[in-house]
Amino acid sequence: MRRKALFSVFAFSMLMGGPIVRAQKSTTALQMEKLGFVDVQDVDSALRVSLMYARADNFMGRVLYKDLREAYLHPEAAKSLSRARKILQAEHPHLGIIVYDAARPMHIQQQMWNAVSGTPKRIYVCNPKNGGGLHNYGMAVDVSLYNIHSGDTLDMGTQIDFLGKQAHISEEDSLVAQGIISSEARENRQILRNVMRRARFTPLKTEWWHFNYISRAEAKAHYKPIP
Repeated sequence: MRRKALFSVFAFSMLMGGPIVRAQKSTTALQMEKLGFVDVQDVDSALRVSLMYARADNFMGRVLYKDLREAYLHPEAAKSLSRARKILQAEHPHLGIIVYDAARPMHIQQQMWNAVSGTPKRIYVCNPKNGGGLHNYGMAVDVSLYNIHSGDTLDMGTQIDFLGKQAHISEEDSLVAQGIISSEARENRQILRNVMRRARFTPLKTEWWHFNYISRAEAKAHYKPIP
C-alpha cells in the first residue's frame, strides 16, 4: 500500500510537470536518526505531531526546538506508541493520539533546568547533572487525545505543560470534587492512561500527559542520553 501511494504522488507530480519536493531533514533530525531514533510518523502515519517546544506556548514561554518539528523515539518505544493508538482506535474510533514531545536533546534539558532551578517548579524538570530524564534517552513521550473528525483536542483539565497540582493524576478525584477539573476531563485522562499502560508505558504522577517506556535506572544502565 505504501509503495502504491508513493507511486501515485510521483505520477501526479510528473503529470503536473514538476518533481516531488520533499522537506529537507534538519540538523537535529539527522542527528536523531544517526543515533538510532525513529520518526514516530514513519512508524505510524496516523499519529499526529505538534511539538510544544517548537512553539512558544510552553512553560518556558519561548521556542526551544529551533529546527526540530518531528517527534523521535527509540524504535521500541515508537512501536508501542503505535500500539497504543491502535488500541485507542479500536475502542474509541473517533479519537486519536497527538504527540507534544518525545526525544529531547540534553542541551535543551539544561535550558529547562536553568529556568526552574531554585524554584518550586524544579520538581517537574529532571536535573541534567543527575542524568536528565527519559525524554533525553528517547524513552518518554508527552501525548494527549484529540477528536479525529473535528481536530480539536479533548478537555484534560489543564493545558499541556501546565506545572501544578491540577496536572497531577494522583489529585484527580479531589480536583473533580472541588470543581477544579471536570469529570469529563478525568475520564479523558483515564482513557489516555488506559491505552498507554496497555502498550507498556508508565504514567508520571505529576503530569497527565507524560509517559515513560522504561525506568530511569534502566535507561542510565543501557543507553546514552542525547547530547
